[in-house]
Amino acid sequence: MIPEDLRYTEAHEWVRRTGESTVRVGITDFAQESLGDIVFVQLPQVGDEAAPGEPIGEIESTKSVSDLYAPVTGTVAARNDKLDEQPELVNTSPYGDGWMVEITLADPSALDDLLDAAAYEELTAQS
Repeated sequence: MIPEDLRYTEAHEWVRRTGESTVRVGITDFAQESLGDIVFVQLPQVGDEAAPGEPIGEIESTKSVSDLYAPVTGTVAARNDKLDEQPELVNTSPYGDGWMVEITLADPSALDDLLDAAAYEELTAQS
């Protein structure tokens, strides 16, 4: 099930607006399922700059290590410190407790450039 209220990237990150100029970011269910059991998550520091398509963290699973890419331009406003002790939250709740960072947007209209649920579903159907 792909949540309708989120925006998505082709690199399998999701974005949820949490305020007028802030968003919460995580990886999709499709991504966590592809990675397998997640054992470590490295997140950026609050205050770090983010640019679309640039790595802002790493996700390590029993299968591989993958980059977490910034979906938008902005500044990291918060990070999910729970993942330091419980990286498996990304597997059990990718759209909830497994969120990764919050970003203050440089341009709130940037979300318009991301995929909607239907476009993301089409993308994953081809994989």
